[in-house]
Amino acid sequence: MFREMRRKKQALKRSECDDLLCRGSYGVLALHGDVGYPYAIPLSYFYDGKNIYFHCAKSGHKLDALQNSPKASFCVVGKDQIVPEEYTTYFSSVIVFGKVYIVTDEQEKRRYIDKLALKYAPNSSAADRKRAVEREWTHLCMLKLLPEHITGKQAIELTKR
Repeated sequence: MFREMRRKKQALKRSECDDLLCRGSYGVLALHGDVGYPYAIPLSYFYDGKNIYFHCAKSGHKLDALQNSPKASFCVVGKDQIVPEEYTTYFSSVIVFGKVYIVTDEQEKRRYIDKLALKYAPNSSAADRKRAVEREWTHLCMLKLLPEHITGKQAIELTKR
């Protein structure tokens, strides 16, 4: 169903993909947007080792696109080192293919918005995170990407190190 990677020597192991997804600071979610155009948007996220969580408003382009099709891809770049003398970039990245759903369970929504807040503000107190979440709670929508296929790749130069 999903294409096999052409340059297999550059493939990341699943554990390396998981590690990159855990430590990545943002990714780009691609959806089937308006009038057949792809809609890709950079987002903060939380990966729990199984699913990927995002937050958004309760209305907008993302949710409109998801009503048309839950299918998505999500790309995270873990390394991006420009090497001018070689006219290239040393990189590592992961692409996740799957379906995105709105989290409707309130406990799950609260649990993962707190994990997302903790990821991006690790030095904040639990009380500060709770206040920030409560301030936005009525307008907050939580999305969950259920992966169907995860693939990772790195520059060939990084495989030799």
